[in-house]
Amino acid sequence: MTTEAAEMPFLDHLEELRRRIIWALLALAICAVLGFFVVTELDVIGILERPFQQVMPDQVLLFTSPTTPVVVTFKLAFVVGFILALPMIAYQAWAFFSPALYEHERRLVVPAIAIGFLLFLAGIAMAYFFVLPLGLNFLLGFQAESLEPIITIDEYLKFATRLILAFGLIFEMPVVLVVLGMLGLVTPAGLRKYRRHAVVGLAITSALLTPADVGTMAMLFTPMILLYEASIWLVQLVVGNRGSGGRIRSEEESVPPGGEGGDGEPAGP
Repeated sequence: MTTEAAEMPFLDHLEELRRRIIWALLALAICAVLGFFVVTELDVIGILERPFQQVMPDQVLLFTSPTTPVVVTFKLAFVVGFILALPMIAYQAWAFFSPALYEHERRLVVPAIAIGFLLFLAGIAMAYFFVLPLGLNFLLGFQAESLEPIITIDEYLKFATRLILAFGLIFEMPVVLVVLGMLGLVTPAGLRKYRRHAVVGLAITSALLTPADVGTMAMLFTPMILLYEASIWLVQLVVGNRGSGGRIRSEEESVPPGGEGGDGEPAGP
């Protein structure tokens, strides 16, 4: 942490935050425009319809308003744009917090963003190829002998995109916990201590984010537990057992007499 970062006034921190938010929003706007062309040229709506067609091959998705095709296209373009903009948004967030980190921790920014994006895509793939078809099969098969479904495209896409994005965000758990560990907000010992509480919380989360059948709940709950355990190991690897007394050091602690050590950490007294 540099002397300038340590002495940065509060208003300068707000200005830095405003600048980072503007860059993130600009990236989101540009990617949303790109997302529109991706949705229209690559038939993203047709791709998202495939799990439904697998479950209900004789049914088609309907719409009840002339504006629905346009509205769902723009909504889906925004979702695709959000996914494309995630690396830039993550970088802007990391750049804002990086002055509170040691030099060797800052070197992890590119690997962390790359791994986080890959984990996000892995969550999306799992939801699309496995969870969504199983969830639709359960929900559309429930009381099928008495009820005939009429599914509209806007309601289906709302259900599908929420489920897919939820899986993608849940798979970001290791990256989020490692960043919190770097900032001194969590420790490996704390994650182990509250493991049982985390299991209960993850079970509730999986029940809320998935259709109400045991199979799809288990398909989210199992990787969540594995990701939590992997997060403990990663936090231990990156930050060790450093206490949670706060990563942002005071001005007196930031650059002690004698400068910094060769590894980027403050030299001892």
